[in-house]
Amino acid sequence: AVNGSYGLAPGTKILPVRMRYNEEEFGQVDAGAEYARVLTKAIRYASDSKAQIINISMATANSPGRKNVGTPALAAAVRYALAKGKLIFAGAGNSGDTSNRPQYPASTPGVVGVGAITPQIKRASFSQHGSEVDITAPGVDMYHACPGGTQVCESEGTSDATAIASASAALIWAAHPDWTNNQVLRVLINTMKGNEKSPTRNDDFGYGIVRPRAALQDPGDPGPADEYPLPDLAAAASESASPAASKSSEAADSDRAEGSHGTVAAPQDEDGNTTLWIALGISAAALLGTAIVVPSMRARRNRPNSPFVPAAPSVPPAHQPYAPPQQQYPPYAPPPPRSHTPGSPPDGAPRQPGQQ
Repeated sequence: AVNGSYGLAPGTKILPVRMRYNEEEFGQVDAGAEYARVLTKAIRYASDSKAQIINISMATANSPGRKNVGTPALAAAVRYALAKGKLIFAGAGNSGDTSNRPQYPASTPGVVGVGAITPQIKRASFSQHGSEVDITAPGVDMYHACPGGTQVCESEGTSDATAIASASAALIWAAHPDWTNNQVLRVLINTMKGNEKSPTRNDDFGYGIVRPRAALQDPGDPGPADEYPLPDLAAAASESASPAASKSSEAADSDRAEGSHGTVAAPQDEDGNTTLWIALGISAAALLGTAIVVPSMRARRNRPNSPFVPAAPSVPPAHQPYAPPQQQYPPYAPPPPRSHTPGSPPDGAPRQPGQQ
């Protein structure tokens, strides 16, 4: 761990899975399709590891008029992960105040889409809103480890919220190692803010706001071990069964909706003690539990404000059409000198605008 940073789940183990920038092959590939292809591979890799929770702090929409990101192969990888007993959390995206188009993998059935809220318990303006939002977690004024300076930086984004959600699930699973992925997710949802009396849902908050302490203190009945608690898999299966669907959409939907509900108990380590593994990316600002793993990009957080960032690869001229996936840190630019003012980053540098 970096000095000065503790996080929500400091006892977890993290298996980072790197995904390269699409800019590395700019102009040579379809950026969206390449993102989906590599993400699919990363999810399957994490699924074959000891990881139990796969945290994906990445989000990209289909290109206009195409389905090059929300592909059948990506949906199949998610089903594969669920069959392996994994939980998958993904940031819903940070274009809620602009295009607000569905982004992937959060919009893929079987993935828990995570939105961001403010300290005032409101949806963050940038956070996606729609049917893909399943749960929400804090995602504004977040502090995390970073290179350089004080080694603590501030940021915002659904990436941060996703790390909080994954960490909350890690706590639950660490406390109940014999539960399946479905039971952990069900308890996480049942104990969220907004579900005290009965399950509720809206497009801003999904089914509610994660409350790990409530889940640990009074988890309630975890329910069936082999039933996925969210309705998207069943809905996708219903759509694929519709006779009105075209052959092409049937193929895509059935691949997305076959949705195995198989589960696997937490793996045992060599000492015979259950060790929780979670898949988390570099942006794991807050993890808690016993272990974690995630497909991660060679980028950091979705909407950074920190000046302590690595240099990003150069990008070709803007006249070439390109829509890169969300990146979590902007290119480094030395801040102009100025006196420190309350509320500014630790080194007195101005906050930088977030990137998608």
